[in-house]
Amino acid sequence: MKNKVNMRELFLEMQQEMIMRLNLIRNQVKHAPTKGNAVELNWIEFLGTYLPNRYCVDTAFIVDNTGSCSDQIDLVIYDQQYSPFVFCHSGVKYIPAESVYAIFEIKQTLNKQHIIYAAEKAESVRNLERTSISIIHAGGTYPARPVFEIVAGIITTSSDWTSAFEMPFHEAMSALTSMQRLSIGCILETGSFLQNSDNVFEFSSKEESLIFFFIKLFIQLQNMGTVPAMDIDLYSRALDSI
Repeated sequence: MKNKVNMRELFLEMQQEMIMRLNLIRNQVKHAPTKGNAVELNWIEFLGTYLPNRYCVDTAFIVDNTGSCSDQIDLVIYDQQYSPFVFCHSGVKYIPAESVYAIFEIKQTLNKQHIIYAAEKAESVRNLERTSISIIHAGGTYPARPVFEIVAGIITTSSDWTSAFEMPFHEAMSALTSMQRLSIGCILETGSFLQNSDNVFEFSSKEESLIFFFIKLFIQLQNMGTVPAMDIDLYSRALDSI
């Protein structure tokens, strides 16, 4: 007889471990910036561990070939296969806009102010210029692929609202522009949400918030395929020699 693994149990244990780690930070770390950094690192480590190796996860600024730069983003999911350089200056990373799949703002709690803040971060990234060029391969040339909408979301441990996904949540989300749209989010102790392109929401149970978030995010990443091949020549024009 084949051994069987209780997958739901594994998922729930993973969630409980994450809650315990974040609660330890919340209860033991008193300095606000240090606490925020520790929470961000835990989420970066979690996604970096469980997402396939093709996806890189970091805190970074996003830049484009014109020199425009986004606000600092707490968590960026990106690909280096077709965007071969990531700038690192004094420990700060700058990632070309073409290589970005998804961005997240990480806060302790969910509320209207933090939704607006995350939405403004999303807008600062989506407003950047992204290039896309054809790819030469052994059998010919792949045409330049259209750029996709960068996934944007919010991650928190808890919610300031008694019921996280009632009227105040929907009012705050409906006030966002298309460039500010937050399509996915995780409120670890309450539940997670997914908003599709028609602005229809799906919500998880409290007990399955982390795994719902992870699976829905991974499906979105799969559906996006590969990032567009960037036009390195446009970036290189910042040099006097080129």
